[in-house]
Amino acid sequence: MPGDRPASSVSIVPPTATIAGATKRLYSLAHSEYRFTCDDGEQCGMASYRKDWAKLLGKQFLFEPLSPAEFDRLLAFARLEYFRAGRVVFAQGSPGDSLLAVLEGEVTISAPSAEGREVVFAVIESGEFFGEVALLDGKPRSADAIARTDCTLLVIQRRDFMPFLEAHPQIALRLLPVLCAQIRRMSEHVQDALFLDQPARLAKKLLSLAAASGEPTPEGTRIGRRLSQRELGNLVGMPRETVNRQLRLWQANAVIAIDRGAITIRDDAALGRIAGLARTP
Repeated sequence: MPGDRPASSVSIVPPTATIAGATKRLYSLAHSEYRFTCDDGEQCGMASYRKDWAKLLGKQFLFEPLSPAEFDRLLAFARLEYFRAGRVVFAQGSPGDSLLAVLEGEVTISAPSAEGREVVFAVIESGEFFGEVALLDGKPRSADAIARTDCTLLVIQRRDFMPFLEAHPQIALRLLPVLCAQIRRMSEHVQDALFLDQPARLAKKLLSLAAASGEPTPEGTRIGRRLSQRELGNLVGMPRETVNRQLRLWQANAVIAIDRGAITIRDDAALGRIAGLARTP
């Protein structure tokens, strides 16, 4: 996948119809009409969706200080791009010329390991943004971004975002803890790879996924996000076969349950001990 060329926003050509002097493009995702392109090149139909986008993205720490009017000015620079699952959004080494936010779907941030396997750093979900590091320093992308599912992205170019940042210093200040959180996650990722064995890394990841998307059931906490065993392995640096063996062992010992690919944690204390998170008195 890292060798693929990035897909463009019109990789799937939608049907068109001329209505009142405007070219109306219908995007199939979620059966919604996402974009109008006027004869003069302005995007005239996006305004009706900006409130929804602002509501979704405004929950993010970075954009909380913006008033509705300020958010609308920022979104006026945005464009939409649609990617099918498996397509490359951007490749490692490509120009860092935009900030991207996920409106629908999921995007995987990854890079190839020295052994040629994929190492996954994060899965970006609806309402979250990515690409801010290369956006700020103007250097090439440090990882691949690949559509995990069919997804719709909101894209703001660096040439538009940087002047907006200068005019809104409170957003620049909020970028500092966002970037610090990234550094902390990467540091934790490296420490886990160096100091935790494979079962501990997998146990820690399952607990993290349960904390982020867990759904209580009579049997335990079901992890809401469905990940294949290969994807789990890529998140913790384990071959799929090793993940499969470990999950089966934990299932046999009633630590977890697996039903049609969904993992339910039945004994989180046991997983905590395996992960080294349980404190001894």
